[in-house]
Amino acid sequence: MPQVKIFSGSESRYLAEKIAASYGTPLGDLTISRFIDGEIGVHYNESVRGAEVFIVLSTFPPADNLMELMLLVDAAKRASAHKVIVVVPYYGYARQDRKDKPRVSIGAKVVANAIQSVGADRLMTCDLHAGQIQGFFDIPVDHLDGSAIFVPYLRSLNLGNDLIFASPDVGGVVRTRAFAKNFGAEMVVCDKHRKRANEIASMQVIGDVEGMDVVLVDDMVDTAGTITKAAELLKDKGAKTVRAIATHPLLSGPAYERIENSVLEELVVSDTIPLKQQSSKIRVLSFADLFARAINNVVTHESISSLFI
Repeated sequence: MPQVKIFSGSESRYLAEKIAASYGTPLGDLTISRFIDGEIGVHYNESVRGAEVFIVLSTFPPADNLMELMLLVDAAKRASAHKVIVVVPYYGYARQDRKDKPRVSIGAKVVANAIQSVGADRLMTCDLHAGQIQGFFDIPVDHLDGSAIFVPYLRSLNLGNDLIFASPDVGGVVRTRAFAKNFGAEMVVCDKHRKRANEIASMQVIGDVEGMDVVLVDDMVDTAGTITKAAELLKDKGAKTVRAIATHPLLSGPAYERIENSVLEELVVSDTIPLKQQSSKIRVLSFADLFARAINNVVTHESISSLFI
């Protein structure tokens, strides 16, 4: 069996170290340097010949992370790695998954093409904004389900029979229904209308939340405008408590201030993206063990879906 080596890009080292420790191997040694003008250079400081190389790096902004990932894949392939598997906990540009208006790019497809063009043999990611992005790849894609981490946490809260799940928009209904099914609970939908990106014009609740403990479910939280507005609306409709789950904490612009000033009991996120600052209302759950188990199952040719709830 080929040797397994786990390496990390610059911005995901905090997570890669935990994944490697959980898997039971030291994080691989490499050097990532920059020229004065910002150009990136990568160098593996150990042999990867014949090894199964796992490269951990989320492609959140800036786009340097994507370029760095591509260079790391290319360097490993040129160094005769047996296989190169990219572990992208957060897959950037996933919101650009279709032509929703004329003359726009499909960014998620562009990223898929870029990753494949340098010779990646496999992609591992988690909670894609749209599951069909897997179809943009002609290589195997392991799409991990964050509910494997979030559901046990919610069970530990013992919210009882008053638990109900809410989708902050129509697009998240499938994801939210999966959570509700795990608890045998009902769900409601917050239907929103946007004037432009990151700006909500109006929102309404479809369903009854009177006296209920509501859990909002989303794949990411960016400016936190949607999630905090939905929480406020649910409270106005009689919800007893409102908390939110969002896998990827982009948390841009006024997000931290909005969350701190919101009616949310807490926002539960993962460590696919590092927090820019701490908040009393944000709880981070680690996905390191989930990724480590998935890496082990890839290496031993076992089922990935067995890791999900």
